[in-house]
Amino acid sequence: MGEDDSGVHCRLDELLAERGMTVVRLSELVGVSVVNLSVLKNDRAKAIRYSTLVAICRALDCGIGDLLVLAPEPPAARQG
Repeated sequence: MGEDDSGVHCRLDELLAERGMTVVRLSELVGVSVVNLSVLKNDRAKAIRYSTLVAICRALDCGIGDLLVLAPEPPAARQG
């Protein structure tokens, strides 16, 4: 799960790899800093603006559900 334990996993790294695109190129396309995209890519983001979400999805030609998915629950949480 992400470091903030939000229960949301961002698949940005996977989508970039599938498309052969770099974070730098995505940054140029969507107007979001490389640092902020890296935070998102590494599951450290606590929030994302809808406008950023839409811009990323359009640049990657994907749906929101392709980019953001529910992270699996850790085993300890399932037992409780």
